[in-house]
Amino acid sequence: MHASSLSAADQAKQFLDKYPQVDTIEMILADINGVHRGKWLPRESLVNALQGSIKLPITTLCLDIWGRDVYELVFESGDADGLCLPVADSLALVPWAERPAAQMLVSMANLDGTPFAGDPRVVLQQVCDRYRGLGLRPVVAIELEFHLLQQPRAADGSPAHTGNQAERPLGGETYSLDLMEKYAAVFHEMRDAAALLGVAVDTLIKEGGPSQYEINLNHTDDPLVAADQALMLKRLIKKVAQKHDLVASFMAKPFADSAGNGMHVHFSLLNDAGANVYDNGSEAGSATLRHAIAGLADTMPDCMAIFAPNQNSYRRLQPGNHAPLSPCWGYENRTVALRVPAGDTSAMRIEHRVAGADANAYLTLAAILAGAYVGITEKRAAPEPTVGDAYSTHKPSLPAFWPEALRRFDASRFIAQQLNPTLQKMYSASKWQELNQFNNTVTSMEYDAYLNTV
Repeated sequence: MHASSLSAADQAKQFLDKYPQVDTIEMILADINGVHRGKWLPRESLVNALQGSIKLPITTLCLDIWGRDVYELVFESGDADGLCLPVADSLALVPWAERPAAQMLVSMANLDGTPFAGDPRVVLQQVCDRYRGLGLRPVVAIELEFHLLQQPRAADGSPAHTGNQAERPLGGETYSLDLMEKYAAVFHEMRDAAALLGVAVDTLIKEGGPSQYEINLNHTDDPLVAADQALMLKRLIKKVAQKHDLVASFMAKPFADSAGNGMHVHFSLLNDAGANVYDNGSEAGSATLRHAIAGLADTMPDCMAIFAPNQNSYRRLQPGNHAPLSPCWGYENRTVALRVPAGDTSAMRIEHRVAGADANAYLTLAAILAGAYVGITEKRAAPEPTVGDAYSTHKPSLPAFWPEALRRFDASRFIAQQLNPTLQKMYSASKWQELNQFNNTVTSMEYDAYLNTV
């Protein structure tokens, strides 16, 4: 029996009887940046939390990356409260806590109990509901790249590599077993923490950049679970690294001269009989596969503000950085944005290779699934697949700079119709506030270039 099938009082009693040492509950709400917000509650408040009676301001969801209010949204709403509804079966011990504690994911609702349309988790749920109306069930798996870095940072704020070439890295020692062995204690603790939290991790590899790694999550037929687990995976990787005096970063491009961090999403669609609708028995795949690809390609420019959500994100999206620059696709081709991996046709799927690891997993999945949904329901036609080097055969056409991506996002009917206008407005307001802060900040590089020269 799942804990969520019990009453709130019974759930709380069962958990607290099992873990009598726990005296603090971390209530975790993922904002539009995927940053963890929330409250610490005493154990006596667990029943109230499980009943969904704990409140937070709705604008908690749209704080900017520095945790500042977006005042136009605060004033417009009167900074009204919303209800924090528990995510089923997310109550668990906090593996890294020095003092015994538990944590629980929540989602935002209006005071009448209806889901709040600006919550990224709610947005993803709405997209999944549309698939349910078609008799389809998305199956997704998320791959996350990150850097494992030294502490402290240099005087100018730049990070320092770990590994065998920490001082002058000439390569990333891709797939190095020796480097994974060197940090075995860290990675084993991450895996143990994932098991305790119910996060289903698959493989760990040493990635192509110095101090860069990748951990993959197992596929699941519930995209909400996939996004929940990606959120928890990022949190546990950071927290375990911190325990070992290291920094784990999902920043899209922490080093100008080496690979950035991506979030690759694999997904297929099952019908009510459990059959993969992308599979028609051939290596080319079904017409539904082509329709989905067409929708993804057509809507990709509108979604770039989600896939590349930060100032730094666009440093990853430059020629020669192994990141897609145009909405092209192909079979078993890692130079394209949308790759159809080779293998058993019953597992035919699309790998979406655009988003950075800094993107919000809920919104990334919502944007991807909504794009495929539009392509399938409107039976859009995909272009011919790309063969060979996509970088040399396709001119860059996706938004390459943050303002361009935000303007495209703001004007998008697709975003308003498929992800909803409330999310569109909140996300845009927060991101423009961040961009304006960067535009109004004079950097040390500008002082070096201009202070004594012009």
